[in-house]
Amino acid sequence: MTDTLSARLCPYFVCLTSVLCCFLSAAYGQHTSEQRIRTHITKLASEALEGRGTGSKGLKKASRYIQRQYRAFGLSPLGTDRFRQPFVARVNRVVVDDSIRRAANVIGFLDNNAPYTIIIGAHYDHLGKGMQGSSNDPQPTGKIHNGADDNASGVAGLLEMAHYFSKNNKTEPYNLLFIAFSAEELGLLGSRHFVTHPTLPLEKIHFMFNMDMIGRYDPDRGLGIGGYGTSSTWPMVFKDVQAPIRFFTDDSGKGGSDHHSFYMAGVPVLFFHTGGHPDYHAPGDDPEKINYKALADIIDLGIRLIENAMEQGKLPFTSAD
Repeated sequence: MTDTLSARLCPYFVCLTSVLCCFLSAAYGQHTSEQRIRTHITKLASEALEGRGTGSKGLKKASRYIQRQYRAFGLSPLGTDRFRQPFVARVNRVVVDDSIRRAANVIGFLDNNAPYTIIIGAHYDHLGKGMQGSSNDPQPTGKIHNGADDNASGVAGLLEMAHYFSKNNKTEPYNLLFIAFSAEELGLLGSRHFVTHPTLPLEKIHFMFNMDMIGRYDPDRGLGIGGYGTSSTWPMVFKDVQAPIRFFTDDSGKGGSDHHSFYMAGVPVLFFHTGGHPDYHAPGDDPEKINYKALADIIDLGIRLIENAMEQGKLPFTSAD
């Protein structure tokens, strides 16, 4: 295409693209509020929470925030201490100062009196002030790692889904268990604790849906969806699904986030992620860098897939690795 012809046709392409995006958005349905997810991320990734390191006061504040949201949605507590499922997070194999920290998953239950339950999860901890390891900053000590993408974005998705399913005036054929995991950054400790000490039987789980780092959407890459190979039913769930964002699937149920714990326990999983970026595990992972429009579309895609999966019987587990 010549430069002159390109210049002439460009307005028509822009117009056509806008019409197509509007059509997809209308057909797709918008359930997620950009303002609500912005509020959640701004709160969880604020300097006041000092990076939400495991065992820190900031993480406890984040836990209380999540619990308040659960109560507002009318969720029932299903931890071992109301909404909380406390456990000990061991940072190192050798016991030294600060190697043992108190942590807690935050668990809310939407009881639809169904025989099986869908777990929706995201981890709410991050790296604190750079002293618990795994920071990519060359001199991390004392620097607050706010973790807006990792993983306040996933928790915003968790809370938006809790809001939607509790307020949609429908009784779904599955119960929903919402889990904000702690100590993920220390080695998936919160999800491993839940799998070994479940507050409902694992054999009653339809599947586990995990969101981790879904806030920095790059249209050239798209949204990655892992776990596609963990059940023979997933292709039916994805059939004819469209979205205003680009996405691709990967069969593996393994990975560096909390779905891995469930997959290893024989539970079908899905995992949403938008990939790495220069601010990964660094102090620059801040709320103003989140793509809120795309994040809302990503959460809506998750809702659509979950609703499609509710039309299926209990998903059979398939080993994908």
